[in-house]
Amino acid sequence: MQIDQPATIAGMRQPDQVMRLERLGSFHQSRLSFMRILLRRLKAENWQFTRPVWDIDAQGVGCAVYTARGPQRAYSLIAFANDLAPEKRSDRVIATEWDATFTLFDGVPTGADIDRLRANVPLQEAGRISQSELSLSRANRSVRLWDHVVAALAAGEQPDPALIGDVGYLMRTTAVYGSGKFGAADRAVIADRPEFHAPYQVEMLSVYLTRAFVMDLVEHMAQLKSPGTAAALEPQLRRRFGIGNSTGLGMAPYLLNHPALLHCWIAARETALARIRALEVAAPYDVAAFRHILRRAVLNAEAWHSDHPLQIAKLADLRRDLARLSAHVETADFTAPHPWDRLWNWAGGALSIEGQEQLAALLLEPYPQMSDDLVGTMSCDEDRQWRIDGAMRIERLKDAVRSIYGWALEIDWDADGAQDRVWYISDAKLEPRLGERRLEPLEPYEQPLCPGRDAARMFAALEAFGGANVAAFVLAHPEHRHIVRRTQIAARLPYAEIRSNTIGASLMPIDMLRAKLSFFGACHFDPRSDRWVRITMFQHAPFPHELADCDADDWTYPPLEAS
Repeated sequence: MQIDQPATIAGMRQPDQVMRLERLGSFHQSRLSFMRILLRRLKAENWQFTRPVWDIDAQGVGCAVYTARGPQRAYSLIAFANDLAPEKRSDRVIATEWDATFTLFDGVPTGADIDRLRANVPLQEAGRISQSELSLSRANRSVRLWDHVVAALAAGEQPDPALIGDVGYLMRTTAVYGSGKFGAADRAVIADRPEFHAPYQVEMLSVYLTRAFVMDLVEHMAQLKSPGTAAALEPQLRRRFGIGNSTGLGMAPYLLNHPALLHCWIAARETALARIRALEVAAPYDVAAFRHILRRAVLNAEAWHSDHPLQIAKLADLRRDLARLSAHVETADFTAPHPWDRLWNWAGGALSIEGQEQLAALLLEPYPQMSDDLVGTMSCDEDRQWRIDGAMRIERLKDAVRSIYGWALEIDWDADGAQDRVWYISDAKLEPRLGERRLEPLEPYEQPLCPGRDAARMFAALEAFGGANVAAFVLAHPEHRHIVRRTQIAARLPYAEIRSNTIGASLMPIDMLRAKLSFFGACHFDPRSDRWVRITMFQHAPFPHELADCDADDWTYPPLEAS
């Protein structure tokens, strides 16, 4: 479909501000995050959930099936549990065995389907699935917490809430593949289905059902360990478990490779924020709702821990910012005109980038009517944006380069540190990697993931070119074809381009990871280096059997009762 652009609002932030990596790397989940979009739909459409297959033995080995039935179709998570030896447990992409493996099946599987998938899904990359499968994923246990929960429940007790808070999940996924990988159905097969129109809904549904399986499995293992005394998890404690995820460098270039889609995500978020800032008045109940969610955000920040120096500093900023924001909100005059814009402008001078982006997410919470309609603008037919306009005049292209890549034209690309990194594709895993230009002979394999440098090189060629239009330029300089395309896309879609150096010595790839994962709806980012990060998904969310009686959207921050 063609991109449906939201109406331009005067108060929308400029791309030069928003699209810097240090800001993108401070994004937080919001009402427009994909997990929340999914649960709102499941609730509104009264999806029904069953567990038609549960065949898990005393060693925790076997198969389970969870089926979700919507208005038109059904989807089934098929889970294969494994008794994995500790020495084989690894989150690295080179792992070949996992504690559990999964696929999301299009429909309800037959016994023959399950037998076919049992021979392939546990192998992951080494196996093959079909167009009947929509995703392929795997997960490993957090062994310390897993063993503690099984032992506590087997003894008829509840696990330690403090230990749950420290970890937050019993299993973490190390990959959730979709969109045609390893034989799965291509995106085009399901793109016209309403339930999958929003981005990443297949993957989010897979993880949501995986969480239900993990919790059922840990209670099952406790029951088998001590049938006479075993207890089930208390519902409120059960919800405190999310699904962990380990995400590495392979995801980072996604935002560079999908500029039109990136624009759709950012534009929706920025439009919602601008709409709220444009409100002339704030109703008392909306102010009360904002103060309530702010208190819960404080709890969330207190429960968020990391050992990475960068994240420790960001968490210190966030907690300090939330304290300042809380104090300011207690005395701010919300009866004055444009109260939310006044609050936003105050935050620009009083809070760090981390706190500003947390505020941006919090402002959406009291106003679903200002954001939820934008979900339909967050997907696009990227192919429609890919065609180069050969008739564009050279001067117009140069003007676009100055506007979009002005920051890059100011960089001395021959200076130390300007081009220290090289993006390339690993031959072993066919995934993106980041090497050191001065230390490794990688330039022949370099991927076009440095648009700033490439735009500067193209601009120099444009300055020396005597032709009149883009078609003539591309014919004379085919090496610049890719950056001509990017420039034209970003000229139409202002949030399509990251406006930072993506090959410099100071690059932090985790900024790109966090930006994308925030749109997933991830919480508690915990970098383990500058290249991979652990997160938590669906923590505090209602389980499938609870959706009918719960608020499907009021779960992303801890309840105040937890304090």
